[in-house]
Amino acid sequence: MKYVNVLRLRLRNASRILGPGIVSGASDNDPTTVATLAVVGSTTVYALGWLVLLIIPMLAVVQAISSRIGAVCGEGLETILKDRYGRVAALVVLFAVFAVDQLTLAADLEGGGAALQLFSGWDYRWFVVPLAIATAATLTFANYHVVRRFLVYVPMVFLAYAAAAVLAHPNWHDVLRNSFIPHVRLDKQIASGAIALLGTTLTAYAYVWETIEMSEERPKLIHLGLVQADAALGTVIAGISFWFIAIATGATLGVAHHPVNTVQDAAQALAPLAGRWSSLLFGIGLFGSALIALPVLAGTSAYVVAEMFGWRKGIDARFQQAPFFYGVVVVTLAIGAGIAFLGVPPVKLLFTGSIAGGLATPITLFFVLLAARNKDLMGSFRMPAWLMASGWCVFAVVTAAALFFLSQSL
Repeated sequence: MKYVNVLRLRLRNASRILGPGIVSGASDNDPTTVATLAVVGSTTVYALGWLVLLIIPMLAVVQAISSRIGAVCGEGLETILKDRYGRVAALVVLFAVFAVDQLTLAADLEGGGAALQLFSGWDYRWFVVPLAIATAATLTFANYHVVRRFLVYVPMVFLAYAAAAVLAHPNWHDVLRNSFIPHVRLDKQIASGAIALLGTTLTAYAYVWETIEMSEERPKLIHLGLVQADAALGTVIAGISFWFIAIATGATLGVAHHPVNTVQDAAQALAPLAGRWSSLLFGIGLFGSALIALPVLAGTSAYVVAEMFGWRKGIDARFQQAPFFYGVVVVTLAIGAGIAFLGVPPVKLLFTGSIAGGLATPITLFFVLLAARNKDLMGSFRMPAWLMASGWCVFAVVTAAALFFLSQSL
């Protein structure tokens, strides 16, 4: 009986630890990512399948490093940088995270609105402000940890892409060859597709949020293995769906030379599975992904600003206890809604947000790795050498992709 009770206790502790990494990984599967994968699949077919698969271990490495930093230091990345490397370094990261967050937040508000347009037929702009208000209310007045328990299961809807990819009857020889034999064409289409893929998946808000969640959860350091497993599990779940979205879109729209310009175009990738209900199914997935990402985006911006200026912060705090923190949440969502009303079509804004994320990622990732290798910060829980080496490899790949894109663009 004693051993049964010990097992129950360990399972209970594991259930408390597992979850933040899954949500952080799931938030990576936001409307920006879905739209980017659809655009890439429709324009390059399977040519970047190898990069989509490579992103899975890359993202797992970054999330594992971020979770370890948050768990060991008990502080968010912005506080760590300000205390250890000065205000200039903290301001650089603040600007990079906040600027990309704003563009991504606007794009995801449009994406959520576009999903509701598929259901109702109304213009997506009617839904932008209600979505922004609902997000602010969730973070300000609701219990986010309760909401998070629901969010863990939302990414399961993207498993529909696995069935759609199979039912589309792609040329599996081409799919596997392009997925496991890396090759790069020196053209602008591949360059923009590559940096957009890396930018939308290795985006700063996902791993900055991971450090924030872990610093607030404060798991026991003897559970670091579970913490990192949770972070890796979230990326694997998200990464598998990335690959199937790209394959399903390539097999339906890419081979037909039909580029994705609207959410209706993107929904056609699910036609082999859902037929005339493809728009409805795609809309459910797109809206669900927006519900995951919007609180994380707004929350990340609020945390980095509050940490920079030393304000009281925390989604568990009441509005009266952290008015400036929640003020940033509201302002961030208001700016995002304003950008969404500039008239840029949803898919174009979503793809542009991914490219911006790709160009900014090397900056924030560099400082994450700088903190990770700091002996004074990590103490006896320093990063394993293989994990640090993998992190610098990820940094090199993203930096090379950004330079490749800039060279092709200029």
